[in-house]
Amino acid sequence: MFDSRHIRTFHEVVTAGSYSAAARVLGYTQPAITQQMKALERAVGTPLFTRVGRRMQLTEAGESLARHAEAILGSLSAAQQQMKAYARLRTGRVRLCGFPSANATLVPEALSVLAKEHPGIQVELLDGEPPESLRRLQRGECDITLAFTYPGLYEEVPDEVTEVRLLEDQLTVLLPSGHPLARRRSVQLGDLADERWIAGCPRCRANLLHECAELGFVPEIVFATDDNLVVQSLVGQGLGVAMMPALLLPSLSLTRVCGRALEPAARRHISAYVYREHLRIPATAAVLDELRRVAANRVGC
Repeated sequence: MFDSRHIRTFHEVVTAGSYSAAARVLGYTQPAITQQMKALERAVGTPLFTRVGRRMQLTEAGESLARHAEAILGSLSAAQQQMKAYARLRTGRVRLCGFPSANATLVPEALSVLAKEHPGIQVELLDGEPPESLRRLQRGECDITLAFTYPGLYEEVPDEVTEVRLLEDQLTVLLPSGHPLARRRSVQLGDLADERWIAGCPRCRANLLHECAELGFVPEIVFATDDNLVVQSLVGQGLGVAMMPALLLPSLSLTRVCGRALEPAARRHISAYVYREHLRIPATAAVLDELRRVAANRVGC
């Protein structure tokens, strides 16, 4: 294994023409140059210089290394600059996996600020509902995963994965605008026992079934989709009602649908998950900081 310091000194010896000249350029003593060149020759396993009279001459191996030395040093310099860019947040790539309602709300706002403050950071946005999105994190397919849980549901993640709580998102009921209950500010889930329902992703559907079972009824689920735009359209056509996170309400077209708070309040927890070691990567930490900032501004939504 070559020592980059020795390669740099070797290059200077070749350029300057002697140990003493290289010592003056580098600010070393001549014995120090000699020791470095002996160490380099031990590393390569063959002499790099021979003496012809009072002059030093490169051996065939020395000539070969000299041809490579400039490229090696150029690559090292480029690598050093690249590492500084990563450390100073001038560049970096972060793979972010989020569920649809977060990718439509929290993520764009966070990435907008990030693009202005750290334009060199590239974020690859992936879609995934929990728990599959968490499995993608564990498989190394993403660097940060956004996931949601409901009360009583806890994610099983490795000890080396850190959960960063972002916010509590209130659940609402999405109703057609002409629905009799749309005139109320809030509704009770029991009031909707006879309604037809549009259910969401498997985790959301399981929570809906659980909440309804607690009140003694089984909802009639006529459609199931994790596409929130489809849910909105189905409700707008009067085909059913749906449980919708308040996070999404500002982005909905509320001319044909309306969202009403549930009473008593029901919430889901939204968190970011990241391997603890990844928190030391500046670009990953910057993305997480922006997500935290955006979430803090939506507390209580």
